[in-house]
Amino acid sequence: MVAAVEGRAGVRRVSRWLALSDALVLVLAVAGAQLWRFGTPADADGFDPTTSFVALEYTWVSIGVIVLWLTSLHVHAAYDPRMLGHGTQEYRAVVDATFRLFAALAIVSYLSKLELARGYVLVAFPVGLVALLVTRRLWRSWLGVHRARGRFADSVLVVGDLAHVQPLVRDLRASSDAGFRVVAICCAAAPESVEGIPVVGCEEDAAELAQRVGADVVAYAASSRLGATGLRKLGWALEGTGIDLVVAPGMTDVAGPRIHARPVAGLSLLYVEAPRFTGTRLLLKSAFDMLAAFILMVALAPLFVVLSALVWFEDHGPVFYTQRRVGHGGRSFVMTKFRSMTVGADQVLPEGNDADGPLFKLRDDPRVTRIGRFLRRSSLDELPQLLNVLRGEMSLVGPRPPLESEVAAYEEDVHRRLLVKPGLTGLWQVSGRSDLSWEDSVRLDLYYVENWSFTSDLRILMRTLRAMHESNGAY
Repeated sequence: MVAAVEGRAGVRRVSRWLALSDALVLVLAVAGAQLWRFGTPADADGFDPTTSFVALEYTWVSIGVIVLWLTSLHVHAAYDPRMLGHGTQEYRAVVDATFRLFAALAIVSYLSKLELARGYVLVAFPVGLVALLVTRRLWRSWLGVHRARGRFADSVLVVGDLAHVQPLVRDLRASSDAGFRVVAICCAAAPESVEGIPVVGCEEDAAELAQRVGADVVAYAASSRLGATGLRKLGWALEGTGIDLVVAPGMTDVAGPRIHARPVAGLSLLYVEAPRFTGTRLLLKSAFDMLAAFILMVALAPLFVVLSALVWFEDHGPVFYTQRRVGHGGRSFVMTKFRSMTVGADQVLPEGNDADGPLFKLRDDPRVTRIGRFLRRSSLDELPQLLNVLRGEMSLVGPRPPLESEVAAYEEDVHRRLLVKPGLTGLWQVSGRSDLSWEDSVRLDLYYVENWSFTSDLRILMRTLRAMHESNGAY
């Protein structure tokens, strides 16, 4: 029962720790702004009393700003345990709380003619906001690690038809760091267990069974037995129990920013925005790619020289390996990498294949050279692809660039990979690389194609640095 105790109760405890952390951050940010602008409190005697403005003692002003800032964070639900570690809502709450407090102070200052020093305000609020967001990110990483180990996770009772319950259970298990742990299932048509999770009863008894199994959350995954009326009654039955009800839509692999809930005629309709593959965002992405690739090429020029020499000295063969790949819109291009195999290795495939799709993968491939093994483990063999990025054939972040033979074997849906430029790195790179199954690799690439954003690209680039260090799935 350790995991249950550290479930919802544990997250509430983390929420309190986070509030204390934010208080410390704000004290440092606001006090630092005061010291930077005025020096010690003894020097901050306010404005000249002969002016029409009321003299201010900035030590008390700083205390007031900190208290109001923390209050604003609480009002905007920045410490809601259900929100911690999930999506962008947590960060949005911090940003909204900060900007609204800033606006409120500006209005009050103007109406009451209590002028706050601009230098003080322009340091305290930006520094405080950035510090809050950074500490949130650190707390989220810490929480994700512990959730992946089974701690601080909500116990979930899944309710619905078997066809809908199974994929939901699989998805929740695959995202162990999301903070949900399925403990039981309510499905009249299911056997004694589903995916190793016990079936404890039928859908109609879900509210009673949720309390019996100690669930924090009831996840509804569509049930022909309950329907809309039964779902409404389930919500009523859970009132006052402290158990949350979440409804899982049938859609998968659609990012939150593309989904908008709109009440229409008493119905909660989910609007799903179509993915965009043209426009200003893509132009900005291409401009960023080329600028970043140029800067990296210049900065890493000495490393290119060293790696080129190491590759050549091992067997005096070519430094680079080129291969035709398929890019945006199905257009073919020549991709460049540091050679990591013996010369002519691509003409001979050894026995055995660790992959389950059209790709060939071999964990201990005898064709890989000694320096090539190091290059692959560190992903440094990919660096020459910066040339492809400069030529506009690839992006820094995108789907994995496929072989022509691969594309020929694609099913219809998989061709959506080609709607954007392939990437030097991507979700596949930071999620296991060669350890991924073909199905998972395709799913991650298609998710990226339909949901990419500039911020998600930055996150993937940061995660790539960690993946290069850990070398998981690189062979």
